[in-house]
Order: sequence, then structure tokens, then C-alpha cells
Amino acid sequence: MAVGFQISGTGITTATIRPDNDLSSKFKPLVRISKMGDGYEQRSKKGLNSIIETYTVNMKNREKATADDIIKLFEIKAGITSFPFTIPDTNSSGDEKTIQVVCDNYGITYGSGNYYNVTAKFRRIYGV
Repeated sequence: MAVGFQISGTGITTATIRPDNDLSSKFKPLVRISKMGDGYEQRSKKGLNSIIETYTVNMKNREKATADDIIKLFEIKAGITSFPFTIPDTNSSGDEKTIQVVCDNYGITYGSGNYYNVTAKFRRIYGV
């Protein structure tokens, strides 16, 4: 599958949604820090999966029906139920990998005519 996510099993249109080329990701390590004094500190990973991965997904100039379906998917998942999201695999040239994400934050901009812009923040989760 190409980069993106699928809308399916939600009672709405089945489609593959491909984000715009400005897909971006951020990584934040979770670190436990013990300060020892005199500027010394001991640092260790916090937890098994200690890097928070977030993705900013933009879907610009989408037809109203498609934008409505995307928003409906996010409403149904409600930031609780995860779904697969295929991203470029930076460890392999030209390949993709699929991860599980939740959508914590999303919005829609009503453009002129029948075209809307949808933005979303995905957060990678581990497990189901």
C-alpha cells in the first residue's frame, strides 16, 4: 500500500486516503532523569517504547464528500480506536511500513466551492 490510511468498516465509503506531500513527523524520547548535584545526572529510557511519534497529516483541496468521510472516520475512532497508517520507511530506500495510530486532534477548513482542507495529528501506539 502507498503512504496513507484506509476508510473502511465504518459504514461510509471505502477509500484509501493519501496525505499531501507535506506529511511530517516528530519524535520525542521519554527520559527518566536523576540529578546528582554539581551538574551530574543519570539518564535512562522511560518504558519499553520510549519514543513518542506524532505525525501531522494534511489533506488539502479534497471534495466535500471525501472530507466528510475523513472527519466521520475520526469521529468514529474518537481518539480511542487505532487504525493502520502507512508511512515512508526511513530505514529502507523507497519502502513503506505500516504502524498503528490514533487521531488525537483533527480539524476542517471550509474552502470555497466544494473543496475542503482536513488536518490531523496522529500518534503512534504500540499494541492494539
